[in-house]
Amino acid sequence: MTGPAPTDVHPAWLPSEVFRAIGSRHCLVRGEGRLVDTVFAEVERACAEHGGSVRRDTEGPPPALVLALVAAVGDGGPAELDAALTDLHAVDCGPLGAEGYALARHGEVTVLLADQPAGLLHGLFHLIRLGEAAFGAPHVAQPYRPAMDRRMLDHWDNVDVHPVMGQVERGYAGGSIFWHDGRPRRDRARVRAYARLLAACGINAVAVNNVNVHATEARLLTERLDDVAEIADEFRPYGIRVHLSVTFAAPVVLAGLPTADPLDDAVRAWWAETTRAVYARIPDFGGYVVKADSEGQPGPFSYGRDHADGANLLAEALAPHGGVVHWRAFVYNHRQDWRDRSTDRARAAFDHFAPLDGRFRDNVIVQVKHGPLDFQTREPVSPVITAMPATRMAVEFQVTQEYTGQQRHVCYLAPWWSEVLRFGWGDEGRTVADVAADGGGLVAVSNVGDDPFWTGHPLAQANLYAFGRLAWDPRLRPAELLDEWIELTFHPETSADPDLLRRTLHEIMDDSWRTYERYTAPLGVGFMVRPGHHYGPDVDGYEYTPWGTYHFADRDGVGVDRTRASGTGYTGQYPRPWSRVYESPVTCPDEVLLFFHHVPYEHVLHSGRTVIQHIYDTHFDGVAEVEAACLRWKSLVGLVDAAVHARVTERLDEQTRCAREWRDQINAYFHRKSGVPDAHGRPLY
Repeated sequence: MTGPAPTDVHPAWLPSEVFRAIGSRHCLVRGEGRLVDTVFAEVERACAEHGGSVRRDTEGPPPALVLALVAAVGDGGPAELDAALTDLHAVDCGPLGAEGYALARHGEVTVLLADQPAGLLHGLFHLIRLGEAAFGAPHVAQPYRPAMDRRMLDHWDNVDVHPVMGQVERGYAGGSIFWHDGRPRRDRARVRAYARLLAACGINAVAVNNVNVHATEARLLTERLDDVAEIADEFRPYGIRVHLSVTFAAPVVLAGLPTADPLDDAVRAWWAETTRAVYARIPDFGGYVVKADSEGQPGPFSYGRDHADGANLLAEALAPHGGVVHWRAFVYNHRQDWRDRSTDRARAAFDHFAPLDGRFRDNVIVQVKHGPLDFQTREPVSPVITAMPATRMAVEFQVTQEYTGQQRHVCYLAPWWSEVLRFGWGDEGRTVADVAADGGGLVAVSNVGDDPFWTGHPLAQANLYAFGRLAWDPRLRPAELLDEWIELTFHPETSADPDLLRRTLHEIMDDSWRTYERYTAPLGVGFMVRPGHHYGPDVDGYEYTPWGTYHFADRDGVGVDRTRASGTGYTGQYPRPWSRVYESPVTCPDEVLLFFHHVPYEHVLHSGRTVIQHIYDTHFDGVAEVEAACLRWKSLVGLVDAAVHARVTERLDEQTRCAREWRDQINAYFHRKSGVPDAHGRPLY
């Protein structure tokens, strides 16, 4: 069922070696269901590679590992299995749920229990992460459940090659693994291997096409639905449901209706019938993803309706089948007059969506970017996340590194995501993670393509892995997740110097997001990138465009005034205490100061440095850190796969070149604007 892994692609965090602890032992699998069959096939393959055995009946040698559904416990099996079940009753942990599992060790037997097949599958990958540690000292049953019911990736893949964005919009790892030049790829083994990787880090939902739905992609909903069904067939054995991005104008584009008005009876009937056909072909279909009235995409505004009207239309069609609609809150005016300083793109999502709280159907999930702009290197947390308590909310991250180096730069993003997920609102102690866990879950833009290393930069694999694991458990620490990924991907114990390998990867990656921040746009100001492709420095690239992303640097200072007292009023969208904290440059955190305030170059930060000296220092420091990372990586010759070493070396060389360009352009720009020399006399060009 699971099939052989493709030999022309890097195994990422599932190389054969990580299955040794399981595959070298006698194993018993108990239970029925498609995902139990997947578990058995995975264990069977591991045993064939590493000398163990696996069976589904109770006859045979005593097992060292038992993986069983709770319902199958009484149907024969070793005494240790009954003991593990007794543990569960004793700790009174309640049902394990659809994807939860429990792990126990009694005597010489490790026992994995689950209520449902999906739990057994996720438990198997937990055992793989543990390795030999799963067969150590005895312990009573410990339950594990995901914090988020929905842990989803959005692929921005185009079926046709787009004339500007190519096969994958904001894709930095080659072409799509699903589509090639207008047709589905026939390399099903690659998609199946991808499904394994995603299940192993906790992902359970995938949208297979771009949120910017073009003409060919629109037809995936109807005449090309079989193409989507083929992809679903490969994801299904790993418990991953397929979702589809659809255009709001589908009734007009696909059926020739005169309108897509969400309150029109013919439109409602068309969506209901079309959705019935989708579920007849893909019974476990997840639902729709919609980008509407944003950056030129059609939406309900054309008919005098609002986003609740539009989202509820699709939700009504999906509800009888158990599907959901992810309605993106990335809505703003992208044709602004740059002269009008009262217009503020950061305000837009709150202004559009907060007044609609309570009007969305239960199967609508409003999908909100974690920051108010667009995945910049540093942004404050979006106030929309806390503004809609009566609405299911999904928080959206971007694993593909559009503004964080495009998988040509090392930029381990888990520390940033962890900061966002732990961000708290007011005295009630609720966090971003709590809001997402209440029903919407976490969503991220995938960074995978048809590159042999999946993500272009081999070290960028860690971002995909960490996103899945944080979506399962937001309490996990980024350094611990990096440890997991290193152990699975590089298996240091098989190298000549395990400690050097682990230490060097941590030294390169732990602080790499902040390193990237140091040599790019300073203090939360954002968007100092080349328009269009968004790679490399261009300080004024967006400053006089309609997109609404400005830094307002002049001879006296820099930053955007978003205060209530004198600016756009954006700080007022936050509840206390953050509305007060962000309102004053005295209390505003340094890292987002220029996002909220226009300040003089000589403004003194909490660090004790002036803004202008901070800009100079951090850009020199960032380049020095990249240069040090290059030297550290060279020390790993012979300790990692030669092809991996060569690819990372090539990417680090490009990162060094680009970081120096960032340093020189940013420092020269602000030296010319401010006229303030560097206190250390370094060249500013």
